[in-house]
Amino acid sequence: MTEMFEADVPVQDIEQAIERLQAKYDDDNFAIQIIKSGGGYQFLTKPAYQASIGILLKQQSKKRLSVSALETLSIIAYKQPVSKPQIEQIRGVNCDYAIQKLLEKELVEIKGKSDGLGRPLLYGTSQKFMDYFGINSLDELPTLKDFKEDENEAGVPKD
Repeated sequence: MTEMFEADVPVQDIEQAIERLQAKYDDDNFAIQIIKSGGGYQFLTKPAYQASIGILLKQQSKKRLSVSALETLSIIAYKQPVSKPQIEQIRGVNCDYAIQKLLEKELVEIKGKSDGLGRPLLYGTSQKFMDYFGINSLDELPTLKDFKEDENEAGVPKD
């Protein structure tokens, strides 16, 4: 945001202004809120109003990604930059279609070429990926430990 202003505006002043705006829009009189997402800020509908606004505007929800596209996207997100042959080795199937769809949806982008045999393209996530999943950095992606279930003793039901 500092680049948008012609005069030098201290970052601290911008952050304070954003905080004041966030506090203002947190009020129940507003159906929108300011959220930090994708390394920037967005005005988004508050969860309580999303269904009503969706009906009012007759918008269809975003098309969901297929299982194969999600698998391919997760490999790209966690292993980037990664080549198509590497993705296919992990998945065990051809990924042409899934990668093409992810490129069309602008969730992934070409990051360069590998130095390996044939110099295959390298893929990585895009800024739109961050916005789509509401994260500010790849460090916010869940880790394997986030998915592990607690072990229990054989024959003892979990609570």
